Amino acid sequence: ISTDKAVEPRNVMGASKRLAEKAVRALIDAEQAGSTTFSVVRFGNVIGSSGSVIPIFEKQIAERRPVTVTDRAMTRYFMTIPEAVGLVLQATTFQEKPGLFTLDMGEPVQIDAMARDLIRLKGLEPDVDIPIIYTGIRPGEKLHEALHYAEENVESTQHPKIGRVCLEAKAAAEAEDFIAALEALGERAANREER
Repeated sequence: ISTDKAVEPRNVMGASKRLAEKAVRALIDAEQAGSTTFSVVRFGNVIGSSGSVIPIFEKQIAERRPVTVTDRAMTRYFMTIPEAVGLVLQATTFQEKPGLFTLDMGEPVQIDAMARDLIRLKGLEPDVDIPIIYTGIRPGEKLHEALHYAEENVESTQHPKIGRVCLEAKAAAEAEDFIAALEALGERAANREER
């Protein structure tokens, strides 16, 4: 499972997801997967998951506290838990051509507009009953997320909400070098922990 934060990562989570995407891709390209079929599914935010902004907004509104929004222009992709689970499971069935898949998450949602809608759904008026405070982008955050790099071509699959990212296969030797470098990093880390 990957994330839109793996596209041009700016934080540890995004960088680690990007590294995992590359590691899986290297296994596929080096044909070292054996009988295991590897696939990666990249998508955005899941409503109601841990870290979701919606429960935070709802709590702030229920407590009649100011709602904190990072930036007026910030957008994010969202889908429901059942939709995300169903599409991830469906993507794992595409065994004839493993690789990196992205989910069609529709249009990005403006976080400020979502916060205002949530306030109105409680019968309150934004900026009157519940103020909105803009906190500013924190280090590692992006104003807008993307589901794929500009140079990644996404082709359709047999499911209309799942796309396959077309990546050029790396030479087997390059992929094997990448795997060896990861293994060496793991061994160095293990040796440091033993000290």
